[in-house]
Amino acid sequence: MTDQVDTNSEAAAGTEEQQAAQFAIQKIYVKDISFEAPNLPEMFNIEYKPQVKMEMNSKSRQVADDRFEVVLSVTLSAEIEEKTAFLAEVQQAGLFFVQGFNDQQKHQLLGAAAPESLYPYVREAISSLIGKTGFPAIQLAPVNFMGLYMERMRQAQAEAEGASAAEAGSETVQ
Repeated sequence: MTDQVDTNSEAAAGTEEQQAAQFAIQKIYVKDISFEAPNLPEMFNIEYKPQVKMEMNSKSRQVADDRFEVVLSVTLSAEIEEKTAFLAEVQQAGLFFVQGFNDQQKHQLLGAAAPESLYPYVREAISSLIGKTGFPAIQLAPVNFMGLYMERMRQAQAEAEGASAAEAGSETVQ
């Protein structure tokens, strides 16, 4: 009977590992919000066919053990006949609890999963701001944050490889 394996202790060890890895939203809040419509009410006399541009980025910082603030910033601008119809800027933030992940996994969670969690709040805030001006509300399209994250990682890797190749090529032998 000495060859028996204690499956209960193995299951408990596996459960502890699974419980150790946690990713949770603790708080969601607006960090900054700005809206400008400098050419109202004159813009209401022009046919509403705006040229809309969107810029988006996110950043994260550790604020305590296992707690990170992630800020998703979105700037939406619209022009009609080369005049600014509106400019909306929203910084939606969240406090995230991240525990039990390796550095690469944590980087991916903070760079893709957290901004993806914040994006619906940004969409609602921008739509609400624009709707209050009298312009038709704009619904921002869904964003593939994991795809954007992977593309940024590929670009960073390519830049690092390019820098390494440039350094290797610039070395001189004496």
